[in-house]
Amino acid sequence: MNALGLVSMRLCAGLMGRRSAVNLPFLRFSSGMTLSQIDDEVAKLLQLKAQLGGDEGKHVFVLKTAKGTRDYNPKQMAIREKVFNIIVSCFKRHGAETIDTPVFELKETLTGKYGEDSKLIYDLKDQGGELLSLRYDLTVPFARYLALNKITNIKRYHIAKVYRRDNPAMTRGRYREFYQCDFDIAGQYDAMIPDAECLKIVYEILNELDLGDFRIKVNDRRILDGMFAVCGVPDEKFRTICSTVDKLDKTAWEDVRKEMVNEKGLSEDVADRIGAYVSMQGGQDLAERLLQDPKLSQNKQACAGLTDMKLLFSYLELFQVTDKVVFDLSLARGLDYYTGVIYEAVLSQTIPAPVCTPTEQNGADEAGVSVGSVAGGGRYDGLVGMFDPKGRKVPCVGVSIGIERIFSIMEQKAEASSVKVRTTETQVLVASAQKNLLEERLKLTSELWNAGIKAEVLYKKNPKLLSQLQHCEETGIPLVAILGEQELKDGVVKLRNVASREEVDVPRADLVDEIKTRTL
Repeated sequence: MNALGLVSMRLCAGLMGRRSAVNLPFLRFSSGMTLSQIDDEVAKLLQLKAQLGGDEGKHVFVLKTAKGTRDYNPKQMAIREKVFNIIVSCFKRHGAETIDTPVFELKETLTGKYGEDSKLIYDLKDQGGELLSLRYDLTVPFARYLALNKITNIKRYHIAKVYRRDNPAMTRGRYREFYQCDFDIAGQYDAMIPDAECLKIVYEILNELDLGDFRIKVNDRRILDGMFAVCGVPDEKFRTICSTVDKLDKTAWEDVRKEMVNEKGLSEDVADRIGAYVSMQGGQDLAERLLQDPKLSQNKQACAGLTDMKLLFSYLELFQVTDKVVFDLSLARGLDYYTGVIYEAVLSQTIPAPVCTPTEQNGADEAGVSVGSVAGGGRYDGLVGMFDPKGRKVPCVGVSIGIERIFSIMEQKAEASSVKVRTTETQVLVASAQKNLLEERLKLTSELWNAGIKAEVLYKKNPKLLSQLQHCEETGIPLVAILGEQELKDGVVKLRNVASREEVDVPRADLVDEIKTRTL
């Protein structure tokens, strides 16, 4: 018997005895099934088993996180917080203010904004009144916010969770519930200046996070549309062909070409003409060369996009980021709302796959993880106008940082490093060297808290000094303030450096300043 059959038999065995009590679904495992399909069938069986209860008639539930989600332990959250702080610091350095929007929107707000990805939107059950969906990204809610509040100029950042009914790949940082970190500039400004700043922000964040070598690919939807036009793609197929081209970062050209011809109905000649263009990469020189292209130079949209691309690279040179930016004609980004410049940051290296818990192993069978895109964005000048009753447009450009994928890399770097990750920010532990000093410890701890010092005390009346010192070493607390009968008589506190084991008597009145000086 093969492994799939064995899994099926074992899971079904506990259900057969109660078959008369329930209507069993027809479940079948076959050798042609994917891991995701097997997971779905197993989940159905486990859910049915939980409904039936155990042999003693007790209710039994499956203890797991929902597919495509995960928990984060204190160490993981400490790494995550560090990443968030770097990103928020960069956003604030560039003058952004922050907003928040509801986690769900009216279904009609999100419908028709994401092209073929609209099928990934989570619709909520009708509660009687409004048809609602969980937000798919932060960009469409931002555009709705601008239109609703009649805002025409704002530079904002927004960090919040979004939801996609995607097939998760946990090791690559692709989940069904995940954070996005967005930075957007809305308003009527001179061409390419805000766009260049968005690319500068991506460059700064990826440099500061020290994730390894990266590239920021840029293109323009007007160049793509012009390219499709001169290659012979019918107007009504521009968006669907754009979604197919968008797969080139993870799919070979031969497979993309096959989809264009067999599924999207393009002729082989048209597909080959597209192929000749999407293989081109370069910088400002490529934009200049394409402006001389016999076909593209006759298309107004393409010419406008190429002219702006030249201008963009001139600003990027002033921002000193051109060493990481490449003009790539294969970059498409499948979302329907982009109207101009688009960009995407990708890491150059493959990283080892981490060890996952059983509930995190959907799609996690790779020997190494090609993380792919870690940031993306572009210009969407028409989106706000889709919500405004009078159709008034507010030009916008922005970028979204792929925090989950970045976090996956940072977590694995931390696992490989010998440096211990601190999960608290405690500066000092208040300890005692003798018994019956709980009240004195609590009194000193309160004094430190009132002075803004991050302090801890063990929750025992008479803890051993060795236990208190070991707690500091295990959690990374750098200092111990030790109280004893002699110290109390002398009006001092013995301050111990945990790493060096150096001890010094500090007058109690000077303790706060001494701790602040040592933990700056």
